[in-house]
Amino acid sequence: MANPAGEAARPTILRTPLGRVRGSGSAKSGTHHWWMQRVTSIALLPLTIWFIVALATSAGMTHAEAVAWIGHPFNAVLLLALIGLTFHHAAAGLQVVLEDYAKPEWVKITSVLAVKAVCTLLALAAALAVIRLAV
Repeated sequence: MANPAGEAARPTILRTPLGRVRGSGSAKSGTHHWWMQRVTSIALLPLTIWFIVALATSAGMTHAEAVAWIGHPFNAVLLLALIGLTFHHAAAGLQVVLEDYAKPEWVKITSVLAVKAVCTLLALAAALAVIRLAV
């Protein structure tokens, strides 16, 4: 169809503005990010309780006893899970804060990348410490 000026007519859109933008966020992954925050927080709850109870019941351990405790496969696996989930959860939470409050886009991107890099490096260092003690 052409209008009198010879231009092609635009199709009529029968959707509301909200209907057009729903599910079309900038990253298209907000729901996944939200769910991962909830899943990691739920997984961290029993791991944190286990860790606090383990620390409370092992007060006064010698260095050799602590190394032996970390060397037990069950404890080492739970410690590695705690480390990985803690740093993942922290990086995801800080990313949300930075995306919401950092104004210039380059500051936002740089900050998010720096947080992810620092969290990854700290998680690797902590995991390496546990593995070295466990093996």
